[in-house]
Order: sequence, then C-alpha cells, then structure tokens
Amino acid sequence: MNKPVLRLDWCTHEAAKYAVEHWHYSKRMPMPPIVRVGAWEDGSFIGCVLFARGANMNIGAPYRLAATEVAELVRVALTTHRAPVSRVMSIACKFLVRHSPGLRLLVSYADPAEGHHGGIYQACGWVYEGPSGEATQFLHEGRWKHQREVSAGAFGNPNTKRNWQSLPRRKMPGKHKYLLPLDDAMRTQIAPLAKPYPKKVQEPRVGKSSSGGTTTGEGGAIPTPTLQL
Repeated sequence: MNKPVLRLDWCTHEAAKYAVEHWHYSKRMPMPPIVRVGAWEDGSFIGCVLFARGANMNIGAPYRLAATEVAELVRVALTTHRAPVSRVMSIACKFLVRHSPGLRLLVSYADPAEGHHGGIYQACGWVYEGPSGEATQFLHEGRWKHQREVSAGAFGNPNTKRNWQSLPRRKMPGKHKYLLPLDDAMRTQIAPLAKPYPKKVQEPRVGKSSSGGTTTGEGGAIPTPTLQL
C-alpha cells in the first residue's frame, strides 16, 4: 500500500468544530483564541490539530515566558486515517512554529481520567514534566467546567460571573504535562524538568491518541504572531 499523502494547512472554524464534535472525546471546542491547523490525507479532510492559550492564564510563568511565547496544544481531532497520529501532530506543530515568530514552547496535557498517558507526545519526543496540580471544576448548565469558563470566560453569563463561587464544585486529579521546547535555550532550560515517561495503565477511551474511527484530541487567515487572534 502506498504511503498516504498528508497535507496540513489552516482550516476554517466550521471544519474544526465539525472535527472536534464528531472525532474528539470532549465534543467541545476549546476556549478562544484558537489557531486551527487542518489535516488532509490523500485529498480528504481527516481532522484538525488546535492550539490555544489554554485554561491556565499563566501558562508561561513557570518558564519565564510571555503569553506570546507559549501555546497549548488543546485538541487532536482525527477521523479514520492511515498516517500515524504522531506524524500528523508533529507536522502540525512545525507548521504552527513556521508561522509564529517568537513562539518558544508548546505545552499539552494527557488526562489519565480519560485513560490517556501521552503516548503521542512520547512518540514525538516531548519532555514529560510530571503531573499537573489538581484542578477545581464547577457544575454549570449541566456540565462540569473549569473555573476560567464560569468566572471570566466567554461562555459564562453575567449572573454566573458574579456568583460562580456558589456553584457545586469538585476536585479533579492532575493531568500528565508534556513540553516541547522550540529553541536551544529553551531546550537547555527545560531539560532538568524531564521525568520518566508514564506508562499506559489501561485501554484509552476514544480520545487524543486514537488512530481510527473517532479521534481525540478550512483555509483561514494566517494568525499573527503566536495566538494574537
């Protein structure tokens, strides 16, 4: 069988939304701003890789980075395809970096609550920093949400923003945190943080690391430097 021909390019919000809602376990788009990289295999759209600032507004602080120097890989949403997920993700990261001057670090998380250990990040040589701290989620509109989403995010209504502290809450365990330094100085800085990769402990649910069916995890304008949308 011939090697599949992959093409990655910017994709529309509509295409990314379709991929996430049909091929990612979360079924939800991440909070904006979002950079959307679409993937095509042998001419057919197979999904997208999405980058954003993420839920943590201070994501770059531990590494002494400004908001424009770091981004989070927040979704890998792919339908059935032949190319390895790690290859699609790796090309998407390089594509983003090529069009984002000043970007120095990518961050992503694998959720053990979803059965994920970060196999695709390990395959791509990302640095494993260890588990993140536990997070608090709040029950709002029938769904558990991160604090940012109910307190100051784009999706909370005015009443929720004022009184979100009274919402039902729950603690969630930390996620596996992975880093991809993008220059020599950042690689040197990140190297001491590296820990042994976690092992797969159970069959993952459909999500970021699935390679067929529904996967975790539109020609639009090129984003201005690093998620300045």
